[in-house]
Amino acid sequence: MKKLYPNLYLKKVEDITIETLIKNKIKLLILDVDNTLIDYYKNLSENVITWAKEMRGQGIKLYILSNTNDENKVKQVAEKLKIQYKHFAMKPLKKGFKYVQKQTNIKPENIAVVGDQIFTDILGGNRSKMFTILVDPIDDKKDYWYTAWKRPIENKIKKNYKSEERKNNNVY
Repeated sequence: MKKLYPNLYLKKVEDITIETLIKNKIKLLILDVDNTLIDYYKNLSENVITWAKEMRGQGIKLYILSNTNDENKVKQVAEKLKIQYKHFAMKPLKKGFKYVQKQTNIKPENIAVVGDQIFTDILGGNRSKMFTILVDPIDDKKDYWYTAWKRPIENKIKKNYKSEERKNNNVY
C-alpha cells in the first residue's frame, strides 16, 4: 500500500511552494499534464503559468512527463510554460522517469513527481525512488474513460492516506 501513497498530498499544483521544495531538497518537478496542469478541455490557467514562472525563477527545473500520445497537446502546454516535455511516457513504468532524470542529470532523491493519478504518477514516482506529490484533479466531473474507472479506487486510497496522516500527526 505504501507504494501507492504520495509523500505529500495537496489540492492543486500551485500549492507547491519553494519552501516545501527546499525542505525536501527538490531541484526538479516532473509534471503530469491532463487534469494536473490542464483540464479536459485543454485549458491552462493563468495561475499555473504564473506558478511555473515563479518556480523557474527560484531555480526549480520543470519537466512535463505525460502518458498521452497527443504530442501536440503536450507541446502546446510545454511551450506556454517554457519547459521541456516527453509524451507517451507509459507511466508507471520507470522508463519515462529515468529518461527525464538522464536528460536533466538530477538524482532521483532531488526530483519530485507531481500528478493527479495514484496508479500512474505516484506509483511510477515511488518506484523510481522520487519524492511524490499527489494533487486533486483540476476537474473531477470530466475525465477520460481510461482514467475515470480508476477514480473510485484512488479515492479510497486517498481516504486511507488522509486517515493515516491524521493518526501519525495526532490530528483528530
